[in-house]
Parts: sequence; C-alpha cells; structure tokens
Amino acid sequence: MEKSAVFHRPGDNFSYLIEDRTIQIRLKTKKSNIKSVKLIIGDPYIWEDGEWQFSELPMTLVSKDDLFDYWEVDVFVETRRLRYGFKLASVDEEAIFTEKGFFNTAPVDSDYYFCFPYLHKQEIFNAPDWVKDTVWYQIFPERFANGDPSINPKNVRQWNSEPPAINNFFGGDFTGITENLEHLTDIGVNGIYLTPVFKAFSNHKYDTIDYMEIDPQFGDSESLKKLISECHNRGIRVMLDAVFNHSGYYFPPFQDVIKNGENSPYKDWFHIHDFPVQGGQKPNYEAFAFVDSMPKLNTANPEVKKYLLDVGMYWIKEFDIDGWRLDVANEVDHEFWREFRTAVKEVKKDVYILGEIWHDSMPWLRGDQFDGVMNYPFKTNVLNLLAKNNITSIQFMENISKVYYSYPKNIFDYTFNLVGSHDTPRILTECNDDINRTKQVYTILLTFMGSPCIYYGDEIGMTGDLDPGCRKCMDWNTENHDSELKEHIRALISLRKKEKLLANDGSVRFLFPEVENGIFGYRKFNNNKSVIILLNPSITKQAFPLEKHINYQVLYSSEIEMEPSEINLGPDGFCILSYSH
Repeated sequence: MEKSAVFHRPGDNFSYLIEDRTIQIRLKTKKSNIKSVKLIIGDPYIWEDGEWQFSELPMTLVSKDDLFDYWEVDVFVETRRLRYGFKLASVDEEAIFTEKGFFNTAPVDSDYYFCFPYLHKQEIFNAPDWVKDTVWYQIFPERFANGDPSINPKNVRQWNSEPPAINNFFGGDFTGITENLEHLTDIGVNGIYLTPVFKAFSNHKYDTIDYMEIDPQFGDSESLKKLISECHNRGIRVMLDAVFNHSGYYFPPFQDVIKNGENSPYKDWFHIHDFPVQGGQKPNYEAFAFVDSMPKLNTANPEVKKYLLDVGMYWIKEFDIDGWRLDVANEVDHEFWREFRTAVKEVKKDVYILGEIWHDSMPWLRGDQFDGVMNYPFKTNVLNLLAKNNITSIQFMENISKVYYSYPKNIFDYTFNLVGSHDTPRILTECNDDINRTKQVYTILLTFMGSPCIYYGDEIGMTGDLDPGCRKCMDWNTENHDSELKEHIRALISLRKKEKLLANDGSVRFLFPEVENGIFGYRKFNNNKSVIILLNPSITKQAFPLEKHINYQVLYSSEIEMEPSEINLGPDGFCILSYSH
C-alpha cells in the first residue's frame, strides 16, 4: 500500500455539503493501488463503554487520472455532526487512515479522526440556480451588428469591408444586438455575455476611461435598457464584463496623477513606484503585465474600493443586469471580492459573479467570493484531443477527471465552459476546418457539467486566428452560414433543455476507453435514468460495449450501428443514449 499517496483534507473539494444534512466525501489514492475503501463514520459524542461508536460505509471508485484514483460517497448525517476516517485495503494490506495518520486498527477515540464539526445549511455553496440551465452567447459588441449608424465612431469602416485589426472600428452597437436577438433565440441561447461596454479608448474596451458611462459608440442608457428589457422578455439573461484589476490610461484619476504627481489626490489609487509617472516597456507603476496603458488599481484603497463597489451595484440597480464577468480576477485581493459579493448580492440576490481565472480557482470558490470561474482547463483538454490531436482519449479522460475532481460537484455545476472567445482562435479554425471534429467539440461543450458558452459567429462556422483574427464582423449573409453546424448546435441545446441530465441534474461517471484512442464519454444519471454521451476521436469506425438487456434509446447521434452488446460509431462520430433504471 502506497500510504504516501493517500490524501484527504476536510473541506474544499474533499468534503462538502450538497444538501441540508448530506455531505459528499472524497479520497485520493495511488492509481490501481487500493482495492476497496470504506468510510468510518460516527457522531463524535456517541460513546459506549469508553469507546467511540462508529459504522462503516463503502466508498465508490468514481474516476482516475494519470496518477491517482478518486473515491466518493454521500453521507446523510442525522445529528449534523461527523467524525470520519477511512479503512483502506490493498492486495496484501489493510490500514486505517485518520487525521492523525495511519493505524493498523481503528482508534477508539473520536479525536483521532477527521472532523466536520457541524453541518450548517447556510454553508451549502449558494450560486444562482438559473445558471445551471443557461447556454451563454459571448458578444464582442463592436463586431456583432451595426444597428445605428448615427453613432458610428470616427473613421468607421464599412461592415466586413476589411480584416479586423487592433485599431479599426466597424460600428457595432446595442441596437444591432437588439435587432438580432431572434438569431439567438432561434438556436436556443438564453444568456448573453457582453465584453466591456464602458467608455474606453480601444475597440475591445478593456482599457476603461469611465466605469459609470456607456461608450457612446455602443449607444446610451436607453438603448442598453431596451436591449436588456428585450432580452428579459425572451428569457435571456445579460452579463456585463468589468475590469477592476486595472483602468485605462485615460481614466481621469490616472491622468490626474500623470499631471500632478505626488500632489494628486489620486496618487494612492494606483501602485506608483516613484514620480514622475513614466510609461514605456517597463513603467514605474504596476500595470496589467507591463502594459503601460493599463495601470493597476489599488483595491485596498478605501476610495478605490468604494468607487468600484458603487460601479458593481449601479449597473444592477439601473439596468437590471444579471451577472458580472470579472477580468483578471485573480490579481485582485480576496478581501475586495468578499466585499464586492456582499454589495452586489444585496442589490440582486441571484446575480451571477464569474471570475476570469485560468488556474486552480478553489480559493475563490468557497462561497464568499465568486459563483463560478471560466473553465479554461476544460477548453484546453477538449481542443488538445479533438483539434490538435496531441493527446489520446485516455489522456483526455485522465486530464478531465483531474479537472472535475479539483472542485466540489455543486461548484462545478456553475463553471463557465468555453471552447473559444475573443482571446483565442475560432473553433472551426482550431479544428482545421473539419466540421465533424467541430461538431464533436460542441457535443462535449453542450452536454458536459457546467454552463456552456458559444462565441458569436462560431455557430455559423466563422473562422479566424488569434486576436485580432478572431474578432471579425459577424457575417449576416445566411448564404455564408454553415447550416449543418448551426443545426447541430440548435439540436444539442434543444435536447439539453428537454433532458435535464444533459445540463446539471444528477451525478456523473466518466467512461474510459478500452484502447489507446478508443471511444470515450460519460454517464450522467439520477435514481431513475441515465444518459450516456459517447465520442469516437478516431478516423476509423470503433465499437463500445453496452450492457445487455437494457433498452437504450438514441436521443441524438451521427452515423451509428446498434447491436445488443455494443454500439459502433463512425469516424469522428458521436452518440447520446438514454435508458431508464
């Protein structure tokens, strides 16, 4: 038994409340090293004859990655208090694992065991329930549609008349979005994520000049209110994007510091090393990366904090937005985000708070800061398998298991899953214009755990390399649309809405390939029903075993052949099956 590989800690992704009196407990062990695990459980205050009283509950081997196995069990706790440990068995050894280490026999003192002191219902991870059923659509406002030419910025280009560049403008605006909402409802989208709309210098608007003012090239208060109202009438939520880590170069307080130096009342709004303020390749002030046009804000400063918290509340109060996507969220202090959550939730209890974090995000997801984060590891692994072909399906399943079990289940349900954005090549381009591979990518995106997002234009087969190539004007000429891809996405969204197991109901088990690059997938299930998603990443037809005597129903698929004991998927194929228990 490889004891050094056995790992558990109370809290975070290893023990957490999922219902009022139910906790989910996980254990990690060396891959293929442990044959069985039982959970030792009991109330810390129930003793008889000087010995702690406990029972045992078998744990299930739920998944694995390249190094570890993952074990899991749900525990109903009648008394709301719990002490627990683990009984492990390998081929030739048994051991008891507790908070104080390993023992040959179970200690009779409850103080030796891991502790869940009390199950407080209010400590269940609490994010807006509507997010689990939302399919997002990311819009880069400058490039979606020009509905009001009268507010075009200076030197505007004719729509789609030239390739996108870092400094050209085509006049996209709120009216253009409002006029094209039927395109979104047609494919089934019920959430819009807008990149920044505040007054800014650039076409991407991540260099904010005024957080309280709409950029005039997009419209005014009335046109934004109309957009949000029309969205809400269609059952579409709206999420805005904000950059609280840094401002733009022309943010008035920063301009005041440039002008007045140490005498500026705003000098402590930023992290200035010395005066006078100097930009360049390595500015003498903190900035996003070393970009001198994006000076970092001092969110510990009370005045800055009040200003930004007022911003967070203002757009909810005045425009009834449904969510905040927070740029470079990991570089802002945790205390600010705690206060931000309190402030905006007091205005709108079910507002969604989404952080842009590319790495392990558990410190931001303990219920006191964000409701979700952008799931870039999901994107990376999906594209590595299906677009770049640099990992096998076995490696994909190992990697995605590691990602999934890094978070509690009831947190992962609210993650923001994406495969493309304004910062990445378009998905069809990533897939080398292979429509079948692209359809596989969307099959995973729209059936996986979490809240999926489609980047504008990807649903009609638009192409483009890295920024600025991925920021082309939306092509409204339907003759240029890839109807096969659009219909595939429409079908998946429709199916997701009808079959809640394809959204975030129930539990999940990963289905590992039987051969190196074989068919893989996952089973999503509850007490009554299972739904299986299968994909063939190979260029040859492959088979996947099925259980006999089960009446499988095909919900949606590419070309397949069903037999009593297996299913055959064609090259780059997919299949969604269901059956009742």
